[in-house]
Formats: sequence, C-alpha cells, structure tokens
Amino acid sequence: QVQLIESGGGLVQAGHSLRLSCVASGGTFSTYAMGWFRQAPGKEREFVARINRYGNADYTNPVRGRFTISRDNAKNTVYLQMNSLKYEDTAVYYCAASRSLGLMPTSDYDYWGQGTQVTVSS
Repeated sequence: QVQLIESGGGLVQAGHSLRLSCVASGGTFSTYAMGWFRQAPGKEREFVARINRYGNADYTNPVRGRFTISRDNAKNTVYLQMNSLKYEDTAVYYCAASRSLGLMPTSDYDYWGQGTQVTVSS
C-alpha cells in the first residue's frame, strides 16, 4: 500500500511563491506517474499538473507558466513549485500516484494523500 504525505502549504500573499512536497512510501515510486490536484470550497477536485515516470510534465491551462512539477526518485518525492500565486489558487492541494498513465481524470489515480491547504490572500 502506497502512502503519500503532502507538506508545504500555508498562507501567502498574492504574487508570492510556495513549494509543495509529497513523499511516497510503500511502493516503487519511480514506476508511478504522479499528479497534483486541488479542491476549492464548493468545487470538485480538479487536475493541476502531472509528471510521468520519464519526467514528462503537463499542466492545466490556468497554472501553465506559473507552476512547475518535478520529481526526485532518489527521495521518493514529487514537488509542485507555485509562483505568482493568485487568489483563485486557494484550495486544498492533493498529491496522487498512478500505476498506469496518470492522465488528468482523478479516476486514473490509485493512491491519494490527505491534502495540504494553500491560501492566497489578495
């Protein structure tokens, strides 16, 4: 069973940066596609970014150019660097692992972390 633990969330002013981390345990991290999702109050969980086992990344349009996903297989960790944060980025951010392609749908992911809160003040 894979466990994912996110960290790095917090309260930040608009225009500033945060870096989220997600540490995985209990599986072969290098073989998983990894994703970041977010869920704002009253809204459905949505895709933010993904990185496959080869290091290829993809982003949802609202964060493209501001967020960067990366992975360190030696540390079993995936990161989400978030720059130029906006008020609308406020949400609980979730890390997820996929044993398959790890595309955008939440159903593509097999394991989920508990989430970390990101609050951006305007």
